[in-house]
Amino acid sequence: MSDGALLMAAALLLALLMDITWGEPPAWAHPVVGMGKYLSWCGQRLPGLRPSLAFGLGALAWLAGVALIGGLAWLAQRQMIFSLHPVMAAVLMAVLLKPMLAWRMLRSEVAAVETALQQSLEAGRERLSWLVSRNTALLNESEVRESAIESLAENLNDSVVAPIFWFVLFGLPGAVIYRFANTADAMWGYPGIYKGKNWAWAGKWAARADDVLSWIPARLTALLLALVMGGLSFKTLRFEARKTPSPNSGWPMAAMALALGISLRKPGVYTLNPAGRPPRAEDTAGAQKYASKAVLAVVLWALAAILFIAILLPFQ
Repeated sequence: MSDGALLMAAALLLALLMDITWGEPPAWAHPVVGMGKYLSWCGQRLPGLRPSLAFGLGALAWLAGVALIGGLAWLAQRQMIFSLHPVMAAVLMAVLLKPMLAWRMLRSEVAAVETALQQSLEAGRERLSWLVSRNTALLNESEVRESAIESLAENLNDSVVAPIFWFVLFGLPGAVIYRFANTADAMWGYPGIYKGKNWAWAGKWAARADDVLSWIPARLTALLLALVMGGLSFKTLRFEARKTPSPNSGWPMAAMALALGISLRKPGVYTLNPAGRPPRAEDTAGAQKYASKAVLAVVLWALAAILFIAILLPFQ
């Protein structure tokens, strides 16, 4: 394996170890928080504009953000590769890659919803509101649990698999750009009115860009979940995944529903695995178990892919 491939493999493993051990860095040092501040500043001005201008300026703001953070990540990676000792370069790249991954936080937040739900329905609803953007005030116990499991499945892609996928292909810039795109979609990518602002055109570019960048990783996430569970029919998985309005989120959510034998619903929008039973408390733990196995599987896939790419395209 070339020095560059060894560096990427070591950085990925170190970044995941940092995530599992320490979790998220403080907000003041978190680059994703910085991305959010930039997007929030731009987003204050976009929704009130006429559609064509809102779309154009939204796309321009997105591209400017990608150029800035992608350029900085590329410069940092190049400097590390060519100017630092390989061990120091791997550690520093891991430090920069870690904030693009959020497995420990995701797992902890989903577990916290179940813990709160054991105390009371109201506590479960309140804790779920930290995790999802939908209104949780009228959800029953089963719906709270469904939403938490859906969030675990969907964010397994957004917070782990997709950043790793793009890191394997394009190094640190790939992971950073994906996280920016995913954050922009989370903040801007609403199909209509959200919190009094019309994002139908202002957030359209961000939403479509995230759809494109998440297309392959979402299906990879679903396949990894199917692999670790065993016995899932791809035909059934594809049929269920296509029920959601999103071209991507349905894949990991459908895989999780089928793996656990439960039904996941958004009333009036979709029902995944309608033959399944309502989720119980133990299903949250089961979902975490399958997701953990999928994380291990994606790491093994990533290391194999890095080796394969290094053989095809030796690092110069």
